[in-house]
This record gives sequence, structure tokens and C-alpha cells, in this order.
Amino acid sequence: MTANPTAAILVIGNEILSGRTQDTNSNALARFLAPLGVALKEIRVVGDEEGEIIAAVNALRARYTYLFTTGGIGPTHDDITADAIAKAFGVGIDLHPEAFAALAARYAERGEAFNPMRQRMARIPLGASLIRNPVSIAPGFQLENVFVMAGVPSVMKAMLEDVAPRLRRGAVVGAVAVEAAVAEGDIAEGLALLQQEHPKVAIGSYPYYRPEGYGVQLVARGTDANELETVALGLNALLAKAGGTPKRL
Repeated sequence: MTANPTAAILVIGNEILSGRTQDTNSNALARFLAPLGVALKEIRVVGDEEGEIIAAVNALRARYTYLFTTGGIGPTHDDITADAIAKAFGVGIDLHPEAFAALAARYAERGEAFNPMRQRMARIPLGASLIRNPVSIAPGFQLENVFVMAGVPSVMKAMLEDVAPRLRRGAVVGAVAVEAAVAEGDIAEGLALLQQEHPKVAIGSYPYYRPEGYGVQLVARGTDANELETVALGLNALLAKAGGTPKRL
């Protein structure tokens, strides 16, 4: 069976690293990719530094099937993602006629000046195809296996509609979750053995602390529904043996 395509996310922006802005795009992208059978393997954050962006882009696009970047394609001086992508690929960058015309029409409609800084949003690396932006018009773009999208969450999410048809699908990863009020340490050994018996299923253990007490939630993820159900039964048995009452979520 062909392996599922893989992906990485590169979040770009000083505002993320400073804590001023919370990254919600990574979560949205992860939820977008999972039903398509695209395995998200890495999320990386870099600031608005050209060298750091170039290095990260080249490393991640070589390692994974797809790379998605968010942030840094607006009109201001610190929006340097497009230039960094062009340099990462060793290509030029110029005003894209279609993007320029769409932006010019948008600002004319609003009665606002289409000044040189706003025109920056029409600068696209040579050879890239546009990613449609139905919210604010300024496009993202795709260059080979790299998808460059906006940092504003509502705009980034809107761009995904144009991205989806371009992706190769993989086997959908299913998940089962079960929890019980038992100590994680009491099931750790049995959990390790169950994982060894089912190497193609990823099993995670997540302790919780609630007002009514503590416990653990176990999650199994895999592409084979039958094996996943077998693992779920094993998790139930493990929790019951430790004195808990398993609850399927």
C-alpha cells in the first residue's frame, strides 16, 4: 500500500514568537489535512528573518510531501515571505498580472489608494500559481510542493478551498478514544506491550485532572478499522484490569 503523503507547517511571524498573537492556523490546518489522509509530521515557527525562513523552507520541503506556510504576505515592510520563498527556490519575483488586476479592482471599488505598499501583495515568485483568496483578494501562491498562505486565520481558512483539490489523498486515519479514572502509571507497562503488538497503530496516553478526580484518556490512531477496533478492546481491558470503568468517547 502506498504510504500516506506527509506535511509540515511553517508558521512565520515575530508576533507568534513574542506571544503577542496565538497561532490557531496550525490547528486549523491539522484538522483540514487529517480527513484527506495527509499525515502532518512537523510544525515549526520562525520569526520575520529572511535567512531563517529560507533555511526552514528548504529543509521542510525536501523532507515532506507538502509544506504549508502561514504569515508574512501582507503589505508591510516585515512581510517578507514571498521574497524568502523566491530565494529558497532560486527564482525571481515580480508583480503577477492577475493578482495586480484583482487587487487594483478591489481597492478601486472601496475608493482606497492602491499604493506601492499594497501593490507588494501582488509580488509573486516566478513560476508560482495563485491560491485564491475570496475574503480579502490578496492571493497566496503555490510553488512546487510549497503552499504559501495568509497569517490571518479567517483568510487562511478561506484559501484552503482552493488548496484541497491540489493535494494527493492518502488512507484516512481513524481514531478511537477511551478513558477511565485510573493512574497512568498503573497501565504504562501494559500499554507499552499493546503498542508493541500493534506497531501500525499509534497509541497515546493523556492524563487528566478534573474537579471530580484524575484519570487517563487513551487514544489510538490508524488506517485499518479492524485493527483499530482490536486495539480499542485491548485498551478497555487494560483500564478495567487497573480498576477503572472504561468509557468510550
